[in-house]
Amino acid sequence: MSTRVVTVEMDDRLMVAKDIFEQAPFHHLPVLDEHGHLAGMLSERDLLRAISPHIGAVGETNRDLDTLLKRIHQVMRRNPVTAPPSLSVDSAAKLLLQHNIGSLVVLDGDSLVGIVTWKDLLRHYINP
Repeated sequence: MSTRVVTVEMDDRLMVAKDIFEQAPFHHLPVLDEHGHLAGMLSERDLLRAISPHIGAVGETNRDLDTLLKRIHQVMRRNPVTAPPSLSVDSAAKLLLQHNIGSLVVLDGDSLVGIVTWKDLLRHYINP
């Protein structure tokens, strides 16, 4: 589990998430509501589906750039699969496969304490 988790807020623009994904080695961002509670999950794949493929290209137009102005809540996945800190590694792997997802948000009550990705699970199994 990674405990240093970068989050975004529901009303942030997709431009914010794009900048984070371009600078960071991860592909999932928990989305928090105005009270700091988990509201959803935004994956890099979700972001790429929502923005124009012409951004950064020679033929980029204002219309392409406008796709970056959408709000994260318009694109995020609501009701992400979560797990308690006590969840076993095997159970976490089963949840990822069962739901066909790349990450689990780890919550202790309502508090975000970490995120588990399939890469974390591979690291665990290779270096127990």
